[in-house]
Amino acid sequence: MSDDKQRKLFPTWRAVTAAVVAGAAAGAIAVYVSGGVAGNTTAAQDVVAVEDAGNACAAKADRAKAVADAAKGEVAALLPADPPVSLTALTFNDPSGTPMSIADRAGKTVLLNLWATWCAPCRAEMPALDQLQQDAGGDTFEVVAVNVDNGDNTKPNAFLEEVGVATLARYRDPTLGIFNDLKKRGLALGLPVTLLIDDKGCLLAYMNGPAEWSSKDAHRVVAAAIGTP
Repeated sequence: MSDDKQRKLFPTWRAVTAAVVAGAAAGAIAVYVSGGVAGNTTAAQDVVAVEDAGNACAAKADRAKAVADAAKGEVAALLPADPPVSLTALTFNDPSGTPMSIADRAGKTVLLNLWATWCAPCRAEMPALDQLQQDAGGDTFEVVAVNVDNGDNTKPNAFLEEVGVATLARYRDPTLGIFNDLKKRGLALGLPVTLLIDDKGCLLAYMNGPAEWSSKDAHRVVAAAIGTP
């Protein structure tokens, strides 16, 4: 991609920051409240499971730093998780509308991206995310782009067709629950927000704002997260 074209697609960081703040103001209006767990025994088991997952993820601080160190050039804004945390409980809908979570992608490294049709930086980076999925998607890696528009699938599907997305699966969360969960964790300021999650559901790195995800720089950081040369 030429420098001129890159500048058109991805504005200066001052403009990106403004877009992120605007996204936070426009999109972060819902409050995510999780329901309680019935039964003391089940609740205790869940707490232990969460603590075990959290401890296992926290032990991956060196790996998170190594992934962030590999983030240069087009993806230089990617920050290491400090500390890495478990995101297995993040929920959204699969393309059929069935609820699922990051835990359902166990064994696969995930680049989780949250986007909306009203988000101009999202429009700029969506074809690059689609290309990354075409190039690197498979048994060990997937780009999971989750739309957070209110309403049904009509507008998001029309958006993806308009920008030429052919490979990305149509994941959705019209409740904004996933965004608000990440916002409470201090990971999401606005849209787009992208998280690199390992095959055990541990957050390794994250970024607020757009990037050229089809670039060699992006491929290098994805390979580092997967653990391939």
